[in-house]
Amino acid sequence: MSHHHDPRSSGPLARTALGVLRGVQLDGDGDGAGHGHGPRIGVAHFRGVPFAAPARRWRPPEPPRSWAGERDATRWAPDCPQRPWEGDATRATALAEDCLTLNIWTPSCDPAARLPVLVWFYGGSYLFGSATDPRCDGAAFAAKGVVLVTANYRVGLFGFLSHPQLSAESPHGSSGNYGLLDSIAALRWVREHIEAFGGDAANVTAFGVSAGAASLSLLACSPLAAGCFDKLILQSPGAFRPLASPAESDEAGLAVGEDIAALRALPWTELLDRTGRLVPKVRALTAPRVLRPIRDGWVIPLDERDAYACGRFHAVPTLVGTNADEGTKLTAGWSVEREGLLRADFAHDPVRALASFPTVADAFGDSQFNLGARGVARAMAAAGQPTWRYVFTRRRPDRSDGPDHGDEVPYVFGRPGHGGLAADERDRSLAEAMQDAWIRFASGGDPNGAPLVPWPRYDPAGDAHLDFGDDIRIGTAWRREPLDFLDDYLGTH
Repeated sequence: MSHHHDPRSSGPLARTALGVLRGVQLDGDGDGAGHGHGPRIGVAHFRGVPFAAPARRWRPPEPPRSWAGERDATRWAPDCPQRPWEGDATRATALAEDCLTLNIWTPSCDPAARLPVLVWFYGGSYLFGSATDPRCDGAAFAAKGVVLVTANYRVGLFGFLSHPQLSAESPHGSSGNYGLLDSIAALRWVREHIEAFGGDAANVTAFGVSAGAASLSLLACSPLAAGCFDKLILQSPGAFRPLASPAESDEAGLAVGEDIAALRALPWTELLDRTGRLVPKVRALTAPRVLRPIRDGWVIPLDERDAYACGRFHAVPTLVGTNADEGTKLTAGWSVEREGLLRADFAHDPVRALASFPTVADAFGDSQFNLGARGVARAMAAAGQPTWRYVFTRRRPDRSDGPDHGDEVPYVFGRPGHGGLAADERDRSLAEAMQDAWIRFASGGDPNGAPLVPWPRYDPAGDAHLDFGDDIRIGTAWRREPLDFLDDYLGTH
């Protein structure tokens, strides 16, 4: 396929091994929405760059194809089919299964620049999310000397359906982890081609939030992801949760349809309508979910808890943390009574569960996010890797609660006032401090520097973290007692 270029137009060029890309030169605020700290001079932006061949339903991604001439990289590519699909969280103008693309912001397309590279993976419960989300615009990072990449991966039934017929047709006897294979393919593409965008292919930090961070925690345990990244930043990772077995997930997948050929023939809109067959209204806190990554024996050989415990993971420098209130927003729609939920989810020790979790939101936040963040930090530190842990506690000026799950993301991307969110000078200075810490970590593996108080490397004995709040200070033993209960409970049941 040829992508011919009109010589009258101009824009930055990136000369990759696959072909030449023409992007957009940014002289405003990245997305043109005017939410930043002033001009972003000298940032080149490449949109909708394919890191794989067009996706085929329920098959692993295939290598990208080369092209002749200049390929237009000035337009956003489609998002993976999903619901909800809301304008404020995407700049894509369409949904399509052909969605395996990434977006790149860089201050230089000189291969000799050797700039640190950050690759972002979105959250969304493995059901939705977009690499074009304006909250995650990379212009502010690029203006500070970083190559920032955002990557799409398949979600929902398109990314994570497991089914007996799919497992049977796979040479690995595996189905379901297509979205994880997409993320691996994106990281491999970055390793191979990022020098054309001024990036240092030997200094790639993968980062993400929620499901995106959970994917990276899992990829750290995947033999297929060996060598894909040099450092990790995990923001509220959904890690250390029990994973469904192939038998469990294959059986559940039959609810979507018995015959894979018939399911492959369905228009994606009709397939999307069947998502609810695999997504319960109330999530179990101690049992596996099936429409997310599974323990398939090929991509993911072991539960994370076991892999990290026995040293079967890629040990790299890691920055990991959570927010003050991880559970309230995500359980707001649950019509469940606390005692009944905890007795069902913690049937072997309901008394201690009831004592550990005053609210459903506490139980959710600790079991789904805080436990995994601490677990990964402990494992990486025990493996001798420089590890840093944080807790984000800043409440915006118009809030008396929170911060909720995901509320740190606009700060990390230097956009605390994005979308009209209330933000004062304290929010702006906190955003600057967080983004600069992330950049220092990506550059050299240590987030320390002004205006942070000295941030100690994580040591499980001291259990210290950096508190990003109204002030930046050291805290210790974040939610230690309920997390100790969860460790005991999940380790024995």
